[in-house]
Amino acid sequence: MVSRLVLGCGSVGQRIVEQLPERDGSLLVVAENADIVETLRDDNVPAQQGDPTDPNAFGDVDEPMVVLVAGDRTDRNRLTLERAHEQFPNAVLVVYAGGNFTGENRAVIEELADRIVDPTQSLADRILEESTSAEASKALALRRQLSTIEGTLAVVMHDNPDPDAIASAVALTDLAAAVDVEAQACYFGEISHQENRAMVNLLDLDLRNLSSEDSLGEYSAFALVDHSRPGVNDQLPPELHVDIVIDHHPPRGPVPGEFVDLRENAGATSTVMTEYIERFGLDFPRRTATALLYGIRVDTNDFTREVSAIDFRAAATLLPAVDQSVLEQVEEPTVEGETLETIARAIKKRTQRGTVVVSSAGYITDRDSLPQAAEQLLNMEGVNTTLVYGFIDEMVFLSARSRASEIDLGETLRDAFDQIGSAGGHADMAGAQLEVGSLGGVDDQEQVDSILSVVEEVITDRFFEAIRTRPGTPVGAYSQASEWLFMANETVAEGESEGGVKDGRGGDED
Repeated sequence: MVSRLVLGCGSVGQRIVEQLPERDGSLLVVAENADIVETLRDDNVPAQQGDPTDPNAFGDVDEPMVVLVAGDRTDRNRLTLERAHEQFPNAVLVVYAGGNFTGENRAVIEELADRIVDPTQSLADRILEESTSAEASKALALRRQLSTIEGTLAVVMHDNPDPDAIASAVALTDLAAAVDVEAQACYFGEISHQENRAMVNLLDLDLRNLSSEDSLGEYSAFALVDHSRPGVNDQLPPELHVDIVIDHHPPRGPVPGEFVDLRENAGATSTVMTEYIERFGLDFPRRTATALLYGIRVDTNDFTREVSAIDFRAAATLLPAVDQSVLEQVEEPTVEGETLETIARAIKKRTQRGTVVVSSAGYITDRDSLPQAAEQLLNMEGVNTTLVYGFIDEMVFLSARSRASEIDLGETLRDAFDQIGSAGGHADMAGAQLEVGSLGGVDDQEQVDSILSVVEEVITDRFFEAIRTRPGTPVGAYSQASEWLFMANETVAEGESEGGVKDGRGGDED
């Protein structure tokens, strides 16, 4: 498959082609001059003779990622561009303006081309770097997708968003504004972690908190950031048409979307969004730069977890625009009493097997106290993996941490809890969410306590079993108590209440 198609090969085109074979992706040059074609072939460059203004000359080529129109004459480049635009509607079109970039030629080229290279600019290196790299192509494709939106774009974070999701959503609204598209950064659930609230408040970020009762009809398009599937870790309808998806997590299923960028080599979605802002040629607003840098630092655990070179580059790009005083305030919030009580209960009720600790914090009012409790337990001597969970209404929230290199917590929690809820995360930081539907129909406290005891037993057993069986086959059989979680209509006590764990939404650990 041809990923780079060069149509026309004048003096500028030859300079470009000399370097293109060294880059990723296959190449084909279509040139009218037989001598140029022969020279290129002698240099092992795939080339064929043909008139670049004639679509029959490249009609049998599958749609390439990038088309470079690189003849010397402006008028012929215009004709070539018109044919390429018709033949390859989804390709990125890069055109050399030539020496007579005026009048109708200029008007047509400016209308159809994604990028124009003016002869007064630095030529070959700039064209290659800014127009033919995969990252530049993605940026051009994103700009094009945003430009097709008429109406308001909803940029949706995952439920109970973390700094990476919040910053990425804000950055995408900035990109939308750059092409005159109205956008709102939206989320379901709560922003309850004190550091996350401090980030939103101190930076005065404009976010909309949606509820499941809100109508989505006011939005004409939807984007997902820091997660990739509607209805999974958000409260959107699973069948929702998605226009844009930008994430850095590996997907657990098919990812819908007109434009999809899943950058698994990035430590944070904020890293990807930093690159897009830079590629769009925008200045970094101070609030956005500060949020993005904090998002990168949190998701990479201060550049110690799943970090790559592009994360460091993004941080260096952001640093000059960051508000350091606000960043310091965000990182040193006041710890609330509820968080301290949750940590105390988790320490008191812990169960330890070898180096692994599991603990129930009981009823909680702030789910973001759980990861802090899990981190505190990880500081105990002889412990390298922790799971802490707590109950809010009819939901159970779980948070896990690990320092053990042989344990992948994200996969472990999926093995243990995906069948009865929703789970996911990273190798050393993960979470899950389960729904216990029977509690709302039980008035007797003894029955409630009995149900909670069963749930705690199931969670503890499943986690220890998942740890024990990885790597290898996913968790299989469990105790009879485990089966209770699959029975939405199972009787409790005298058989008057419905019970069970239903499909929950969550999993991307803050």
